[in-house]
Amino acid sequence: MWSERHRPADASEMVGNEEARRQVLSWLGSWKKGTRALLLVGPPGTGKTTLATLAARRFGYDLVGMNASDARTKSRINEVLGPVRSSAGLHGPPLMFIDEADGIHGRSDFGGADALVSILKEAAVPSILAANSDDSPKMKSVSKAVQTVRFRPVPPRLLRVYLEDVLAKEGASLGPGAVIRLVIESRGDMRSMLNSAQAAAAGLEPSPRTRPSLSVEEGVKAFLRAGSRGEAFEALRSVRADPREKIGALYACSTSAEPAAARRLLRVLSEADVLHGRMLRTQNWRLLRYLDAVLSGMHADARGLSYVPYGISWALLNRIRWDGPKERERNARLGLELHCSRSTAAVHMPYADLEEKEG
Repeated sequence: MWSERHRPADASEMVGNEEARRQVLSWLGSWKKGTRALLLVGPPGTGKTTLATLAARRFGYDLVGMNASDARTKSRINEVLGPVRSSAGLHGPPLMFIDEADGIHGRSDFGGADALVSILKEAAVPSILAANSDDSPKMKSVSKAVQTVRFRPVPPRLLRVYLEDVLAKEGASLGPGAVIRLVIESRGDMRSMLNSAQAAAAGLEPSPRTRPSLSVEEGVKAFLRAGSRGEAFEALRSVRADPREKIGALYACSTSAEPAAARRLLRVLSEADVLHGRMLRTQNWRLLRYLDAVLSGMHADARGLSYVPYGISWALLNRIRWDGPKERERNARLGLELHCSRSTAAVHMPYADLEEKEG
């Protein structure tokens, strides 16, 4: 990828965020034991990881990194970072680098944040963290233990100069309009701009860097209206909600499908549910990237179905509404006969129906 091939070889070759670069280099150049860790905060593609790598190289450190999104639990963080905080590196003294530090937080944190803060306070080696944002309430514990350096989107004029230089080195050409469009759509994200430019130079239509953020209802409705599996996939990717809500909404829609189509829809939903369960059980959050691809397999059978706002189809909802009192009364009578609760008796409802028909 051009974004890797043309990554700067020295911090002086980077563009934008001059003050942030000065602060990082000054911090590492004067680092001594007891110095607080550094947190680099800014949008994607602004050079946080690149600067950490180049700074380590300039001052002779062996950068040892991990992605916090892939190691959220206390045991995993201690396993990866514990040995690094005081041991020697292969090519010099180690510099501990934790990328996507804001990804360590969430409902399934399991002590990961506390473990990270503890390691940062006890580390005898320089430590740098990178995050897209620190304004979440759950980032407060980390923010208190570090110094913060803020990165801003790269200005459009610098992006254009850099892009034209890369195009010249690659022997590729794009029209002035295409260059300006790429610069504007990147919104200061250098990596996104170069990836899109490479796709455009190869004759491919680059995908927009950002996609709209949809609610579950909006996303599922767009999924049901999609004209192709690709469109259906993009609709699901745009939904910003707990994956379980997405799976539940699609399940509700599938209850009104014809029996043969419903079987195929439920098979796909089952695969998605297994994938989601494995992700929660193993804390392997990278599996989340495959969930929408699996769910998009419902597209062919789901076309023409309607969004169900109540989690179950209208037919079933009406049956519960009108038949509910009779069902509860029958469950109560069956519970008395079986000496169990009404809810337990409901499990035996099919046999009660059969007995009444035979009688």
